[in-house]
Amino acid sequence: MHYVTVEGLTKSFGTKPLFRDISFHIEEGDKIALVALNGTGKSTLLRILCGKDVPDSGKVWIHKDVTVVMLEQQADFDLSKTVIENIFNHNNPVLNAIKEYELLTEEGHEPDLDKLTDAIAKMDELNAWHFDTKVKQILGKLNIHNLDQPVGSLSGGQQKRVALAKVLIEIGFEHKHVLLIMDEPTNHLDVSMIEWLENYLDQERVTLLLVTHDRYFLDSVCNEVMELDQEQLFIYKGDYENYLEKKAAREESEKSSVDKARNLYRKELEWMRKQPKARTTKSKSRQDAFYEVKEKASTRVAEQQLELNVKMTRLGGKILELKKVYKSFGDLKILKGMDYTFKKGERVGIVGKNGVGKSTFLNMLLGSEQPDSGKINVGETIVFGNYSQTGLVVKEDMRVIEFVKNIAENFPLADGTKVSAAQFLELFLFPAEKQYTYISKLSGGEKRRLHLLSILFRNPNFLVLDEPTNDLDLPTLSILESFLQDFQGCVIIVSHDRYFMDKLVEHLFVFEGDGEIRDYPGNYTQYREWQKEEDKKKSATPKKEIAPEPVVTVAVPAAENKGKKMSFKEKRELELLEKEIEKLETEKKNIEASLSSGELAFDKMEPMTHRIGEIIELLDEKGMRWLELSELS
Repeated sequence: MHYVTVEGLTKSFGTKPLFRDISFHIEEGDKIALVALNGTGKSTLLRILCGKDVPDSGKVWIHKDVTVVMLEQQADFDLSKTVIENIFNHNNPVLNAIKEYELLTEEGHEPDLDKLTDAIAKMDELNAWHFDTKVKQILGKLNIHNLDQPVGSLSGGQQKRVALAKVLIEIGFEHKHVLLIMDEPTNHLDVSMIEWLENYLDQERVTLLLVTHDRYFLDSVCNEVMELDQEQLFIYKGDYENYLEKKAAREESEKSSVDKARNLYRKELEWMRKQPKARTTKSKSRQDAFYEVKEKASTRVAEQQLELNVKMTRLGGKILELKKVYKSFGDLKILKGMDYTFKKGERVGIVGKNGVGKSTFLNMLLGSEQPDSGKINVGETIVFGNYSQTGLVVKEDMRVIEFVKNIAENFPLADGTKVSAAQFLELFLFPAEKQYTYISKLSGGEKRRLHLLSILFRNPNFLVLDEPTNDLDLPTLSILESFLQDFQGCVIIVSHDRYFMDKLVEHLFVFEGDGEIRDYPGNYTQYREWQKEEDKKKSATPKKEIAPEPVVTVAVPAAENKGKKMSFKEKRELELLEKEIEKLETEKKNIEASLSSGELAFDKMEPMTHRIGEIIELLDEKGMRWLELSELS
């Protein structure tokens, strides 16, 4: 099914064109990644497609049966309303019934039995239990609890997860033809959440258009890449690796084409200067062709400029040392007697679930947070470069070039030469015309990029990078990676970007909770694989131990679950699951009988085949949930 047609779309801000005369199509089942530099129109294009912005010219046609749902970078919430009121803000009977039931059965609340009975009856009447199971899965995987607290009391990361849950619930309810548009969906998600989201989007068979800096996520989810570059749109079928190969080939071809045009331009310019004012028809056509050649010859071809051999501030023998460091916040233990000595040129990644103290650990290294006990000794030659999530702080609005020159006029290189502030800005994709823009006029991603280069321009020898990839575009990430690979100092990185971590870090500090820090010798992907193997071993070990003792096999689960009583809500869910599984099994048998009878009309075979696939998925999902609940009974 044809979802979207875009023809001749043009959009500018003031005199600056974002994109000009672009056209593309979106078909059902497409999963497209939109790639471009920050500030070149990615978010604007997404907003135009969902009707929140208008183009200067061109047409956008969306099929009348298609619903467009968008996850924006900044969620539009009513901050005074609760989490559940914001998530279920559609006036729909099924959603209203689920909302009422979830509020009544939330943990820590004693439900009004009369109201609960009415809510269950309403759920039965609307056949809303299957959708309620999906809602529970989404909220649980995104770690969203306390549904009755105001959204305004949540952190920015928590609000982002609520916005994601809202969108996923909405597309799950729409069932049929949905175009899901997502702007940086993986920001503020930990790795387990990102991996779950990858699988969820694949299983839901949604039609997807997304902007993301997470290259593993892009590779796993998308089958097409669209790139906005120099006001034009380029389309590449296939994965991220294919996009990089095809883009490199295109740029090489463009460079060759521009070189030829420039040679021709020089010859034609000489001819134009020799021509008399009165021209023949033949010379007039050649004159018109000359201006086309001139435009082609004037094209700027982007070239890789990153050849910086940085003259770093000298590192002494003593870098950074932690001796028996303890840190807690109430019952939350951050560090429990940590000992570690950093070596010259060390690259450490820091991973762990949200809320285990990663940012607190960085603050202690930087001296802005003190340990409860123990010592953190910093070498005299250490110059920290701290890239935090708080972002760029500017006392008053100024132009980009003024901001950088206020730090220093030049950046020193190892060979004794210097790079000017303007050249350094060009290196980080701020061309000459952009350097005189006021900071307040930059996009969110451009401000992040400016913040990053301002840290690097101070010439530190120990970099502390807290989620550096959030909101950065892929070209900037490539430049940052190249810069850090050549960087001779120490680097500590906190990031959920698996690709970025794999490329840069040598080992990991894994925050496992309760003050335990594991020093893992390897990159992010290796750690995740090791972790999955360990989980398999743990789940397999009890079976091996209790197999020879049948009596113990029964006794151990009883002992383990002694303190875990099923809530009313869970008992009710288990009862309903048994009925639903039985009903699905019956439907599956009936469809299989119809398909094998040989009497079924051809036009009815396809929908039945599709339905049996859905039933198998539902049986798997409900069977797993039934097993979870039955262990508690």
